[in-house]
Amino acid sequence: MSRIGHQPVAIPEKVEVTIDSNVVKVKGPNGELQQVVNPRMDIKIEDNELVVTRPTDSKVDKSMHGLTRSLIVNMIEGVTEGFKKVLELNGVGYRALKKGSNLELQVGYSHPVVIEPPKGIDFEVDKNKVIVKGIDKQLVGQVAANIRAVRPPEPYKGKGIKYVDEVIRRKEGKTG
Repeated sequence: MSRIGHQPVAIPEKVEVTIDSNVVKVKGPNGELQQVVNPRMDIKIEDNELVVTRPTDSKVDKSMHGLTRSLIVNMIEGVTEGFKKVLELNGVGYRALKKGSNLELQVGYSHPVVIEPPKGIDFEVDKNKVIVKGIDKQLVGQVAANIRAVRPPEPYKGKGIKYVDEVIRRKEGKTG
């Protein structure tokens, strides 16, 4: 049983939600997002709350029920507050620079790695930290994962790019 899907979604006063067949559009102070949802899910707005219902209790419908509600909640949170991921650079000489809107990383390669932000994503650099901000949760996470993939953290010295809250399991080196 989808417990998440049954909970109604409160719509803040600054947010406008429109439903056009299976496309949900959310407009708020930070921008506008739209998401194509499963056409089997029934979405209604009642008393400034959004309610998602499913047609049957089949396994696929139950999973789509919770997913649809979660996607809508993430869209509402994105247009009101936004999302951010913080990455940390560890290593001697590792640094990040913001050039225009692009992010330039110097992480031990013979050349700097330049990352262009997709539409709706902003970078901030604070010493050895890179902050990825945006209103689309999935896009923020994907861009952060792409930045981390440039130089993933290694377990022996801990050098690389990692999430701030990520714990790297350290290994012991060779025994002499």
